[in-house]
Amino acid sequence: MSKALESAAALPVQPPADVVPPKKKQPYPFWLGGVAATIAASITHPLDLTKVRLQATGDKRMIESIRKTVRTAGARGLFDGITGTWLRQMSYSLCRFWAYDESKKIVGAGPQSPAWKLALAGSMAGGIAGLVGNPGEIIMVRLQGDLAKPPEKQLGYKNAIDGLIRMVREEGWSSLGRGVGPNVFRAILMNASQLASYDFFKAELLKTSYFEDNINVHVAASFAAGTVATTVCSPADVIKSRVMSASGKDGSSTLQVIKTSFRNEGPMFMFKGWVPAWTRLQPTTILIFVTLEQLKNLVDWTRELRAKQE
Repeated sequence: MSKALESAAALPVQPPADVVPPKKKQPYPFWLGGVAATIAASITHPLDLTKVRLQATGDKRMIESIRKTVRTAGARGLFDGITGTWLRQMSYSLCRFWAYDESKKIVGAGPQSPAWKLALAGSMAGGIAGLVGNPGEIIMVRLQGDLAKPPEKQLGYKNAIDGLIRMVREEGWSSLGRGVGPNVFRAILMNASQLASYDFFKAELLKTSYFEDNINVHVAASFAAGTVATTVCSPADVIKSRVMSASGKDGSSTLQVIKTSFRNEGPMFMFKGWVPAWTRLQPTTILIFVTLEQLKNLVDWTRELRAKQE
């Protein structure tokens, strides 16, 4: 009897026939972050346009700059350079969200990881995305700032693709790397401060008894992350816009731009356009993450529907 029991115990335990082991959840498409960022940036484009014009032109105040744009180009003028924004988001933002997720795997960062690990993953993602997205960044800045320049200095790009072709044809392939230094530096700062601080603030807020994982904590974490990111990135953002908006003979080195701006405007030039940058970044951050979550839900729904049909 005891031998029979021992033999039975040695046999593997089989699960009931109607019990299906849970499937490992498939990763989401790598391009979801880029699509979410494109949707968010399209909505907040007028604020980004105003920020660039404040940084790169003689406009002094945000409201005055918006009024000037509407007065000279109508309401449609608030969406000048929208194709440049789309190109930039589907290159830079697509890359940064993908690289951030991959970098977190490399450094072993999770929801409860310390801030330095998240910042390290964000910095790695920013370096890659800043390099990949540099051409799109140049075209976006030029398209947004073009109509604010005197007629004789306007480039007249029809759209982002036309701008890329003309820039290579007229200025050479090396022009695609214009401002790559400050752009990569800014991208590192942005992703280390925005993505990483968003994850950090969200995790910290969820530890309290006041928040649950819903829209309220997303807004609060986005607000804090947006303020941190705007302040940290402002100097590199201003320098990047001024270097990239120059073309041909007007082009200067990054060091020359810094020297000239510092001499003419003082050290506070590095925070010019902070208010519209902050105003833009808050709704953009919220829109990005809310849209991204909805896109993930849509992917889950389509996968479930496909599984039922099979």
